[in-house]
Amino acid sequence: MASTASFSAANEAYTPRQNAVLESALGLLVEGGERALTTAGVARAANCSKESLYKWFGDRDGLLAAMITFQSSKVKAEAAGPGASGRTALRARLEGIAVSLLKVLAGDVSLALNRLAIGQARRGEADLGLLLREHGRKPIETRLSALLESGRQEGLLDFADTREAYRTLYGLIVRDMHVRLLLGDSLAGEEPGLRAAQAIDEFFRLFGREEDTGPARERTGAGNERTG
Repeated sequence: MASTASFSAANEAYTPRQNAVLESALGLLVEGGERALTTAGVARAANCSKESLYKWFGDRDGLLAAMITFQSSKVKAEAAGPGASGRTALRARLEGIAVSLLKVLAGDVSLALNRLAIGQARRGEADLGLLLREHGRKPIETRLSALLESGRQEGLLDFADTREAYRTLYGLIVRDMHVRLLLGDSLAGEEPGLRAAQAIDEFFRLFGREEDTGPARERTGAGNERTG
């Protein structure tokens, strides 16, 4: 795979102009697939020069990495409402990030990227799949894991391994939704907010603690958690 070093964690925040270019590139991918995603095509669609594209994103794999990073950045936990604290605030942030995750995964861009990655894997290619894991799934895991860890430090959650807690939460939120969509199923009538609320309910039943119980106790295996 060509280098994507220009898109390390140090410069994953883009300017409004770069965001607009990435949106144009994602639109091209949805409309025309991988063949439409050329430097010349993106430059025309975004009304910028090829030189600017190379300066901002590097080669084609760098552009793909930036597109995926930009897409995954839409999955985020907003600040809790005024006056919210403790379990209420944590729950609000978890529900918010769950709703945004469901909306992003159900969008045309996510489906196009994943279908393209699956097609590449069938041909024995794994470049896009690796980019999706490193610049899409991994940043989401990092953000959600940090939120879960903060909840544990506040004594609101009790788990031994952060990665396992994250995987449980992700599974409760997404369930089989993404697979169904990739297979052409419709989610008509399914409300992301209701699905998110149900997932967080179930997660708190598994890992939640009452706020007045004090700091989470040490548990076997607590030294083995990973958040990356």
